[in-house]
Amino acid sequence: MVINSIDRKLLQFLQKELALSQADIAVATRHPEFNHGPLPMLLWQYGLVDLQQLDRIFDWLAEHHELR
Repeated sequence: MVINSIDRKLLQFLQKELALSQADIAVATRHPEFNHGPLPMLLWQYGLVDLQQLDRIFDWLAEHHELR
């Protein structure tokens, strides 16, 4: 997986602000669906973030002009 600067910033946000571990994030990115769906939705589908956290992620993405 190639990670661009916005992806790095998103991963930092997920780890620092939402306290997700690298292992939590890896759960979502290891699955085949990762190539077909946005990371925030996959994190929610796997129960790694709740709706309030998902909303915070989308707010962060909107602030950074990058909805995935």
